[in-house]
Amino acid sequence: MSWIDAPRATFDLETTGVDVTTARIVTASLLLLNPDGSVQRAGEWLANPGIAITEGAASVHGITTEYARSHGQPAQQVIWEVAGAIGSLFLDGIPVIAFNAAYDFSVLHHEMLRYNIAHGELPAGHILDPYVIHKHVIPRKRGNRKLETLTTEHGVVLENAHTSKADALAAERLLVKLAERFPKIATDAAALHTHQVQWSLDQARDFQDWLRAKPGKENEVIDGRWPIRR
Repeated sequence: MSWIDAPRATFDLETTGVDVTTARIVTASLLLLNPDGSVQRAGEWLANPGIAITEGAASVHGITTEYARSHGQPAQQVIWEVAGAIGSLFLDGIPVIAFNAAYDFSVLHHEMLRYNIAHGELPAGHILDPYVIHKHVIPRKRGNRKLETLTTEHGVVLENAHTSKADALAAERLLVKLAERFPKIATDAAALHTHQVQWSLDQARDFQDWLRAKPGKENEVIDGRWPIRR
């Protein structure tokens, strides 16, 4: 069965930084959708990450250190609940969509390790990443591949960008648009997950080769591991 004809979930994080090994979760959203794309259930979390949120990160998602400390749940509780919710979906065979999944799932992995939750491991499951898929079906394009850019180009409404719920829902809508345009990706989730592992490696290798052709970039290394960079 194609993933597009079945229930699916979509997931997004907003965090304290860009390094997956040190970034802490600030907000998380996980939405379970019906086959027609309507929202069946939505989970949202606000964490006190336990460290200061930089001005740069706060300017993106709007959550300051003071607000997170005053209103957020303890980080360990949030990580436990988010990991448990995603793990339950995986055990039920429901795929989870995440834009640039290697970031969100790597951050979650390292947060789980930080709090000694399940040795940092989720149950085996299927992840669908519109970022990797877009790079595969449209390998050459002008401009960047940020979520805001791609949603605009493909006619997807994204309101309140950089809030985890809005970004999660937009990622799912974008993937549906891509599947409508490129029917070959409307396959079963297990097969598509497996393809993305190799596509990500190939994309990283190509980008690395391009960078290494530039003066001073001869030793650049691009990590193509997907969906988790350990």
